[in-house]
Amino acid sequence: MTTPQIGPTASTADISLATAKKSTGGALDKDAFLKLLVASMKYQDPSKPTDPAAYMAQLAQFAQVEKLDAISTGQADASRWAQTVAGQGMLGRTVIGKGATGDLAGVVTAISMTAAGVPRLQLSTGGSLAVTDVTQVTPTPTPPPP
Repeated sequence: MTTPQIGPTASTADISLATAKKSTGGALDKDAFLKLLVASMKYQDPSKPTDPAAYMAQLAQFAQVEKLDAISTGQADASRWAQTVAGQGMLGRTVIGKGATGDLAGVVTAISMTAAGVPRLQLSTGGSLAVTDVTQVTPTPTPPPP
């Protein structure tokens, strides 16, 4: 893709690219990419048509970006699932970790999920701790029989 030109000979696609970069802080999202692709096709000079292979290459790159985005989302979901499973393994155990207010310790009594889907451990001491903030897990001692 060529560098956009702004000035008396600027094409509509060049101006659209410059506008899209300003509105998104320099980064282009999927919608901006498609809008620019359509604008460049719509306003191309009929006497100098763009090579179809260039469009195909751009569409292939766009497809790769979409797939990478899907992979990233899948990995984030898998990470949250693994944290939930780890948290379930901590139920009834004594944990120590770094909370928002400092070090926390207690027996894990329950697991709750935040609005973002991140599991938090509810402690017998009344605090809560993110699974990722746990630094130590030990078995809870059982009281001797009477």
